[in-house]
Amino acid sequence: MKSTTLLPGRRHVLSSLAGLAGAGLGLAAPGAGAQPSATPPAPSTTPTRTIPSSRERLPVVGLGTWITFNVGRDTELREECTRVVEAFFAGGGRLIDSSPMYGSSQEVVGQALRTLSARDRVFAADKVWIGNGREGPAQIEASRNYWGLPRFDLLQVHNLLAWEEHLPTLQRMKAAGRLRYVGITTSEGRRHAELERVMASKPLDFVQLTYNPVDREAEQRLLPLAAERGIAVIVNRPFRQGDLTRRLARRPLPDWAGAELGATSWAQLILKFIVSHPAVTCVIPATTRVAHVRENLAAAGGRLPDAAQRRRITAELEAAL
Repeated sequence: MKSTTLLPGRRHVLSSLAGLAGAGLGLAAPGAGAQPSATPPAPSTTPTRTIPSSRERLPVVGLGTWITFNVGRDTELREECTRVVEAFFAGGGRLIDSSPMYGSSQEVVGQALRTLSARDRVFAADKVWIGNGREGPAQIEASRNYWGLPRFDLLQVHNLLAWEEHLPTLQRMKAAGRLRYVGITTSEGRRHAELERVMASKPLDFVQLTYNPVDREAEQRLLPLAAERGIAVIVNRPFRQGDLTRRLARRPLPDWAGAELGATSWAQLILKFIVSHPAVTCVIPATTRVAHVRENLAAAGGRLPDAAQRRRITAELEAAL
């Protein structure tokens, strides 16, 4: 695969979208221009993108835990989650995302990391989600203990809740070496105007938002702004919490999707659409099945859609839905 570097800039994003060139979309094999991270990741052939603020490279497919890892004390379900995490790492994945909002998900991730002795393989992304800024540090510490890690790689203000109070806390943690990256999140297209104001005015390493072939509002201002400001982008809800793939299940995948892009499922076609946008750093589909983890990771490989193929993907989904 051709190794290129994704350079931030609104002009770069717009010109790239006008002439996307498949496999040359800022994706590269790990190690191509990579800077050492705090904990070296396991060797991987998974395509990566550059985190603009550090030049560290990150695999473009991560793992979300919303709902899927909220399994309480159920031993069998926790073991299934551990197998999902094991397959994720085996396939070259690194970034796992969770939140205090996600029930038992943080504990389940921590159990998986302990069972697999995999604390040195994860890019740990969590969130602060509490209305009182003074209570943020205690919540963060509780989250860290659930994961069983010395520190998080990334902490994000979840859904902009009390962001004015939490962002300074996260920045102080980063300055003290207790955190590597700072971010902020939203989902389902909510509060984009406020998110844009924060992105334009505050120092952020990451932003997390919803983006897929159906939910494309982020293309208008947020994704170009992220590139312009040098902010990495994590995409959540790629399948609308499974609604897209369920509704597409009875519709045959277009022949051209396999012939031209190597996609074997609607899920892969959707993920290829998402990661083909040059401002996107990582997408975090959530799943409870090992087969789906492998399918999701494989979507980033091979050819990615160019501008014309991206339009065909959106047309296919609009017609199907």
